[in-house]
Amino acid sequence: MIKSIIVAVSENLVIGKDNKLIWHLPADLKFFKSLTIGHSIIMGRKTFDSIGKALPGRTSLIITRNKNYQAPEGCIVCHSLKEALELTEKMRETEAFIIGGSEIFNEAIKLVDKIYYTEVKETFEGDTFFELDKTKWKEVKREEHAKDEKNKYDFAFVEYVNK
Repeated sequence: MIKSIIVAVSENLVIGKDNKLIWHLPADLKFFKSLTIGHSIIMGRKTFDSIGKALPGRTSLIITRNKNYQAPEGCIVCHSLKEALELTEKMRETEAFIIGGSEIFNEAIKLVDKIYYTEVKETFEGDTFFELDKTKWKEVKREEHAKDEKNKYDFAFVEYVNK
């Protein structure tokens, strides 16, 4: 099974503020959906709270330390990233996507094979960051996009694999 991170990051490495996405890029949301549909998505409880529901067509695994946490219908509670990854292996996933937040990303970065990284070509004020040590990752694909009537910022879809 391929273990992947999928993340959108600003020029100043911001990924969120106050447990919310800061920017709205419909093309990135469409990209996210096209990659994750039919797969498991693994996230921390705060990330799940910011989404507010199970995303259709995917299995949502929510990581929490709270042993009494009750997951909404369509979600599975796990108490560690290791447990979530083992479960996706048992489910015979071809690829599992780790979608946040920063604490989960920091733990997962040592374990994943691939990173789908949306570069948002703008700076934002935020309180949550994602820093990628590019000496440990090889860029294998890049797709540049200019801002347009639907997408307010220039951006690029970049794919990295673990060296």
